[in-house]
Amino acid sequence: MMNPIQRVGPCVVLLAAWALFPLLAFAQRPCEEITTLVGSNLTITSAVSVPAGQFSPPPDLMGNIAPVDVPASCRVAGVLKPTADSQIKFELWMPTTNWNGKFQDVGNGGFAGVIKYRAMIDPLKRGYATASTDDGHEGMIDVSWAIGHPEKVIDFGYRAVHETAQASKTIIQSFYGKEAVHSYFNGCSDGGREALMEAQRFPDDFEGIVVGAPANSWTHQFAGFVWNEQATLNNPASYIPPSKLPALQAAALAACSELDGAKVGILEDPRQCHFDPAVIQCKDADGPNCLTAPQVEAAKKIYAGPRNPRTGEQIYPGYEPSTEVGPGNWLAWITGPTPGQTLQFFFGNAFFANMVFENPKWDFRTLNFDSDAKIADDKLGPILNSNNPDLRRFQARGGKMIQYHGWADAAVAPTDSINYYESVVSFMHAHAHGGHGNSLRRTQAFYRLFMVPGMGHCSGGPGADNFGNKPGLPPPQVDAEHDVVSALDSWVVSSVPPAKIIATKSKDSSPAKDIGQTHLLCPYPQVAEWTGQGGRDNAANFVCRLPSKNR
Repeated sequence: MMNPIQRVGPCVVLLAAWALFPLLAFAQRPCEEITTLVGSNLTITSAVSVPAGQFSPPPDLMGNIAPVDVPASCRVAGVLKPTADSQIKFELWMPTTNWNGKFQDVGNGGFAGVIKYRAMIDPLKRGYATASTDDGHEGMIDVSWAIGHPEKVIDFGYRAVHETAQASKTIIQSFYGKEAVHSYFNGCSDGGREALMEAQRFPDDFEGIVVGAPANSWTHQFAGFVWNEQATLNNPASYIPPSKLPALQAAALAACSELDGAKVGILEDPRQCHFDPAVIQCKDADGPNCLTAPQVEAAKKIYAGPRNPRTGEQIYPGYEPSTEVGPGNWLAWITGPTPGQTLQFFFGNAFFANMVFENPKWDFRTLNFDSDAKIADDKLGPILNSNNPDLRRFQARGGKMIQYHGWADAAVAPTDSINYYESVVSFMHAHAHGGHGNSLRRTQAFYRLFMVPGMGHCSGGPGADNFGNKPGLPPPQVDAEHDVVSALDSWVVSSVPPAKIIATKSKDSSPAKDIGQTHLLCPYPQVAEWTGQGGRDNAANFVCRLPSKNR
């Protein structure tokens, strides 16, 4: 009598063996053996088992990171060289005892140049395998690496994140013996730009993406930085000192006192605030409660944003009135403690000097917002800008994306997020049948935007600003209603889109459980409307509704 193998024949046996081959080829291996992995562009420089308990990550630009309790993990470091001039460093941390079966890549910020250890801690503690890259260069302040190195600019623009995602997935499969069941990306600022770049250029890399305050109109945004620099410094009398910002903010809130939230100093939709800073122009002597005529003109330019002097076309949106004061706002980004000492001016000058003109002696006063802006667009727009509204490939693969942006952001203009979102809706309308409402519904089926009243750049500001977006400080409730990563995971895994997100704010810098206020965040174009009952510091007293003009 023939045994079962003889009965089915050698071809079937061969097929069965071939079916088992992937499992054998990717059998789980010890952490330290990850160093034996090789690839055409990949070199593993270290693979170390990290025991559960206190872990001290290396310092980053913000300084030392306090030791934290982490689960046992395998810490892998590697280098990727997709071109001869590439040197993309990355790290991948893989939990060894509580892996949730998923992968979360985290984005960078500014000009990158560092591994974002601080942002990797929370995903690891939640059970994710998590990765970060320096985007192909070291150092966040010195941007001279871009001069004469077009491949490094491409690595920074889009290639490093993609290469890191691909390498991380290979290592995860080798270490665990199976693929991650879901892959996510989470980034803010430049990380938000990277997030949109992934959805547009590499839609198969991630099923779920969190996009925070994206600097996706990079060449236009950085032209806007220089616009503000010229507005406040071309004429020394135009500089607005810190002592005058409270008067400017108070005047904006007074001018828009009838808008929702004005009485508590946090406007639900600052676009409705049409404020002319000339109302506080000094009538007699200069003083802290008024602006001189040159200062009024500077403020007007900051609110209006740059325009092409020849065509009148808006290059980049201006910044919204009503949140000029506070840490991380105009003092840090736009006007500075002293003339010229702002983050916008550093970024704008570094970009045009090193990336656009490749001339360290370039002078911001020479920037022409017609011809020079075109040079920046032509040379670097295709590499750095992630403002392509065509997300059809990401949508078709079942991708889900949540974007957020603080209305008090003085770095990335909040309206730019709305402009991009609406460009996607318009693209959907142009490439499908049905009206605008149908296009909005189709867009919201895979992509939602949440504007955050009173929040600054990525976090901070006077409003409730914690909804899982703050590295190292999870919200008091880690669920789909209070945490953007959980909301994304629920959308991807269970097909439950986020109808709202509740943001929280601590009373001080103590743990997030010490809640000072909560606020309701709504999917754009809806806004949170106060019911008229209870305090405005409680999200339960708000409902999500379309603005009256859209009802």
